[in-house]
Amino acid sequence: MVSGDEVRVVIADDHTRLRGRVRAALEADGWIVCGEGATADEAIALATEHRPDVVLLDIHMPGSGIRAAQSISSTLPETAVVMLTVSYEDEDLFAALRAGAVGYLLKTTDPERLPHALEGVMKGEAALPRFLVPRILAEFRNGSRRRRPTIGPGARDLTDREWEVLELLGEGLTTADIAKRLFISQATVRTHVASTLHKLRAPNRQAAVALLKELETRSA
Repeated sequence: MVSGDEVRVVIADDHTRLRGRVRAALEADGWIVCGEGATADEAIALATEHRPDVVLLDIHMPGSGIRAAQSISSTLPETAVVMLTVSYEDEDLFAALRAGAVGYLLKTTDPERLPHALEGVMKGEAALPRFLVPRILAEFRNGSRRRRPTIGPGARDLTDREWEVLELLGEGLTTADIAKRLFISQATVRTHVASTLHKLRAPNRQAAVALLKELETRSA
């Protein structure tokens, strides 16, 4: 245990047996499990009520663990969010990190190793399986996060979220697709699109995407 302190944890997963195994492993090491939930809404409610040190979230539980991670990390910045999942997919990994998670542990991890991994989180370290680290490095080294052009009328005034929405429009995604990808409402997507069109002085989405491609070509 970190500095001999009692660390309080909320566990949220729709698999009862897994929650039981995780709880047993943590309590055997002296951790305090102050709540268990099976859905994203329950996880958010428990975190809000107990304000734990750590929240363990299943990424694909009902209501979306990513949504829960976003909500908890934004409203409770002192609470460390760690995903506990079966997913090896890069999309899930990076969605979790963007949502504010500081850990991404697989359910195949021996429950007895969880306390050690979470001790690192309490010390400010990221909890990640070693084989996932090269994927994260590659995401930045290979430029898969596209460089954003900073020239052109209005382009430098776009917010990070507006750039993100514009880039997804450039990939051909619909409003519904973008809302699902970013875990926001379709109304919010339309608001970002309208603001982007206004700043770029573009008459429609197609014109904004064309401008994006032109700016990317210039700054390449």
